[in-house]
Amino acid sequence: MRPLLVSGLLLLTAVVASTQEPTFKSSTRIVPVITTVTDAQGRLVPNLEREEFTILDNGKPQDITFFQNDVQPFTVVVMLDYSASMTANLDLLKNATEQFLLRLLPADRGQVGSFSDKIQFSGTFTNNRDDLIFALNDLQFGNPTRLYDAMDASMDMLKDVDGRKVVLIFTDGDDTSSRTGFGQVLDHARDDEVMIYAIGLESEYFNGQRMVRSRPAGSLKRLAEETGGGYFELKKTDDLSPTFSRVAQELHSQYTLGFTPAVLDGKEHKLLVRMKQPGMNGRARRSYVAASDRLTSTQ
Repeated sequence: MRPLLVSGLLLLTAVVASTQEPTFKSSTRIVPVITTVTDAQGRLVPNLEREEFTILDNGKPQDITFFQNDVQPFTVVVMLDYSASMTANLDLLKNATEQFLLRLLPADRGQVGSFSDKIQFSGTFTNNRDDLIFALNDLQFGNPTRLYDAMDASMDMLKDVDGRKVVLIFTDGDDTSSRTGFGQVLDHARDDEVMIYAIGLESEYFNGQRMVRSRPAGSLKRLAEETGGGYFELKKTDDLSPTFSRVAQELHSQYTLGFTPAVLDGKEHKLLVRMKQPGMNGRARRSYVAASDRLTSTQ
């Protein structure tokens, strides 16, 4: 019986020791670079490997220390232009927005809103697609277009959110009455690392005297480019639903790259993602601030 007793004591000691010793996991502090890859025809390119990417920090290639190509959740504010010029197209816009919301995955969260002379939000972030679609009916339209104020307010809503933060904004015109300017919106997006997707529509409407044709704000393209999002300018309302669906597809098809900066100087650094294969384009944010409190921890 003694050998069995000794074996039992040794096993018990091993179990106790294993429960008392904590397991430590090392973490790496990185600059996350969320990247959308398209081919020469604009089609999304899945299943690429780390070696296909090069990240340039102020023109210098970086070692990619983090790579992820599976679907990652995001939190989005869908902000819609409900100004007077959109009155005739609101039903089409709602239907198109539904196509985006129906494609949210269970781990995604969102909220919807509108802007005109006022700015509205549905209230809280949720993954309940039915609630989000129903909330579209509570949004109200008005006359002026507070485009920049709406984008700024949307980013405020995302301030305390963890993970990927996205503003999807739709408009058929330029800003007409915001207190916030383009530069402030761009700085806000950079500081809070918010990805901006913008859909612009050229539309015709009666302004009370004659038929006029609207044109989306040209600044939207730059906001999307600087933050790694996407910009789509449409000439037909028939393209609304496919475009909203495309945005959902892109957000579920992105790569997350990461590198550890060699220098943390607290300054803004330029970012560029290059692809190894000819004809491919990697779209990502164009800058970051090299400071320790701006890095992301990974396990």
